[in-house]
Amino acid sequence: MTRHAPTSKLKTVSAPERPETLTEQAYKQIEELIVTLRLKPGHVLSEQSLSASLGIGRTPIREALQKLALEGLVTILPRKGILVSEINPHSQLRVLEARREIERLLSRASAERATEEEKQRFLAIARGMEKAARTNNDIVFMRLDRELNQLIVDAARNDYAARAMKFLQGLSRRFWYMHYRMTADLPLCARLHANQALAIGRGDAKGAAQATDRLMDYVESFTRATVQSR
Repeated sequence: MTRHAPTSKLKTVSAPERPETLTEQAYKQIEELIVTLRLKPGHVLSEQSLSASLGIGRTPIREALQKLALEGLVTILPRKGILVSEINPHSQLRVLEARREIERLLSRASAERATEEEKQRFLAIARGMEKAARTNNDIVFMRLDRELNQLIVDAARNDYAARAMKFLQGLSRRFWYMHYRMTADLPLCARLHANQALAIGRGDAKGAAQATDRLMDYVESFTRATVQSR
């Protein structure tokens, strides 16, 4: 009779963190400039000027711009130039339709699959979001939001959902930043993100899905108010 070795529950092991590549550094810096509207819709981008201002070579800048084009934040016009994409409030509602379903899935999966190290990072982001809410600091909030989005994608370990989500996040952040002073409440938004991060950090899959739904309800109501005011 063949005896089988006992099986043990599979454990997720996080890969050691590696330094950011120059392309990743360029992407992060240009994305923030676009999302926070320091590079406004319709602005013509130059690889040479971005390279000079960021202190990063033109090849990483070009690769970062190609990634931003895939995400819809810039438009590359062959033989004409690179433009920061325009913002369409009505299209944003379609973005949210997809984002709601994918983000719920990713949040629930992250709560179930995150390593202990990742859970501690979620809890740290939750604390940072609470501080951003108290201080009403939009730049800190935006940076934490990007970090939270990336951590959710990494911890969920679902490459298919991750690829879809990467097309939606930057567009959502830029739209929010453009309009939040008129119709949104930064402290409330930051606390809703904090609740999402806290649930994931505690390994509460059901709570993470519910916190994500509350966040998406808020974002959708904010977006509809913006569209109706135009």
